Amino acid sequence: MNRVRIVVRDWAHVLAQQVRAVFDRTPLDAFASGPLTPVVLVPGIWEPWRYLLPLARRLHALGHPVHPLPRLGWNGRAIEESVALAREELVGLGLDPRRPVLVAHSKGGLIGKALLVDALADPEGPVGLVAVCTPFGGSKLSWRVFTRTPLGLFAPAGAAILALAAERVVDARIVSIASAWDEMIPNGSFLAGALNIRLPMPGHFRPVADAATARLVHEHVERLAAV
Repeated sequence: MNRVRIVVRDWAHVLAQQVRAVFDRTPLDAFASGPLTPVVLVPGIWEPWRYLLPLARRLHALGHPVHPLPRLGWNGRAIEESVALAREELVGLGLDPRRPVLVAHSKGGLIGKALLVDALADPEGPVGLVAVCTPFGGSKLSWRVFTRTPLGLFAPAGAAILALAAERVVDARIVSIASAWDEMIPNGSFLAGALNIRLPMPGHFRPVADAATARLVHEHVERLAAV
């Protein structure tokens, strides 16, 4: 498919999903029941938790209790602040003894990796992370002009990316799912030490709402929980 067409379709999708998320009133606990491994959703930058409703609905239909982190809001804060808020909300969920797996999109995967590092000393913390289209190595589109904006955190040589890259001990508990071609992360989502999977679908936004992606996430959530 022509890459211009991919970008147009991807951004048409994200704009429609953002509008829907703003007006949607799905309750926080709408998907909180289920017999399988609990899932905690971690959205990407400028994505409210309801942006991930298509994924939440599919994972719940497959049997997972799905829990959002609403205090992240539109998730535009610095990574340290985002991690602190997510950490507090995780404690408040009280999921022990059913330790959750984090399921994230884009920036959410960076938050998720930081939470996994926390969990090394927490027997009640998450057991793994399945991240879709996460820039673990940053994005070469994070140009110098973005340094003082929220997008600056994605700089490949930035402090946030380098600090997380140095935390290699949790990488074996991460599944990084990349699209066939990602216009927001041209250098890809590969994470050494993790299980890296490439989807046939291109784009940065559409894959996280796709039914095939949800089935793949489900499979690896259960695998991580069984380790």
